[in-house]
Amino acid sequence: MTVHNFARSLAASNAQADNPIWLEVYRKAFPNLAAATCVRQDGWAQRGGIDRVLVLGSGKTLHVDEKVRAVDYGDVLLEYWSNAERREPGWVAKDLACDYIAYAVLPSRVCYLLPFQSLRYVWRENCGRWCEQYPRVKADNRTYTTVSVAVPKVVLFDALRDSMTIQWEAA
Repeated sequence: MTVHNFARSLAASNAQADNPIWLEVYRKAFPNLAAATCVRQDGWAQRGGIDRVLVLGSGKTLHVDEKVRAVDYGDVLLEYWSNAERREPGWVAKDLACDYIAYAVLPSRVCYLLPFQSLRYVWRENCGRWCEQYPRVKADNRTYTTVSVAVPKVVLFDALRDSMTIQWEAA
């Protein structure tokens, strides 16, 4: 189990906020990007999972939670307990205000823009099976433990694709 230092992790996260990859990713994903504002200060936006606010040419705003992996393990690490001891849900299990999770894997030079509401839906539908089937990753933060599950990319992306088709019963 890895021991994390919160102050060091926060400093590393803040350093990634200035990484030029973000603007490159957002310009490619949203060709009509007009502005991108980094949200660093603690407050309702940060606590709601908003690291960056994007404004498109149409005036539409998008809220993005940015995650960075320094190693490509071929998976997406979904944090389901932020504090396991207090039963505080992790980012995949709570109701955040973001539209996307921007999940950048630095050595592969790839960023996955995961639609957050769809991601939460597939998490609720599959969490039990995924937690049984795939490796759980615990991070000992000295006074609390964060728990995530490493879901293979192909499994997660198949579930996200399937979530875009909704069937209903005949009335």
